[in-house]
Amino acid sequence: MSDETTKPDLGPNASKADLKAAADDLLKQAKAADKAAMEAETEMLDEEFGEPVPELEPEVQHTPEQQIMILEAEKEEMRDQLLRTLAEMENIRKRSEREKVDARTFAIEKFARDLLSVSDNMARALEALPESEREGLTEGGKGLLSGIEMTQKELHTVLTRHGVTEIEAEPGAAFDPNLHQAVANIPSEHPNGTIASLFQGGWRIGDRVLRAAMVAVSAGQAN
Repeated sequence: MSDETTKPDLGPNASKADLKAAADDLLKQAKAADKAAMEAETEMLDEEFGEPVPELEPEVQHTPEQQIMILEAEKEEMRDQLLRTLAEMENIRKRSEREKVDARTFAIEKFARDLLSVSDNMARALEALPESEREGLTEGGKGLLSGIEMTQKELHTVLTRHGVTEIEAEPGAAFDPNLHQAVANIPSEHPNGTIASLFQGGWRIGDRVLRAAMVAVSAGQAN
């Protein structure tokens, strides 16, 4: 079979239909030639190696429209993969930033908890001296009392600067089991279920409870 295709004879006045028919005929001839060439090559290989050679599949020819559709599908797939990769990278960045903030905030948690006992001792020292007896102190005694108060205030300022803050537990405030630890239920002038009195101050670091406030919960006014 000849490898050359038969070219249609078209005049200068050929119509679009004639041109299309001629193009289709050329395409059919080209496919037939390719198939014949592959069959001849297969037969030659069979004779050379003495065993059948798997039949070669002809290369699929796509129309321009089909090629455009395939490229569009590949583009959308690559776009989806890129968006998923970018989203994952953003999640990793946010998680890393959050871990850095948490590490910086809670790095002093154990140290801050140890300092609470110092604050408690200062509070007990100040509570041990009633207001009525403070006026009778000597100048030295008043200076010592003032020094303890200033030291306690400075300690609280330093703790606050590092994210360690007191938990509000004023009498009459709402009781929150996430922040307060109830150690008693007593009659009081405050509404039932609210805080009646504070036994020990509570603290938190960031949004985490460092030590719950020990309180007595009001049972309402006694009959």
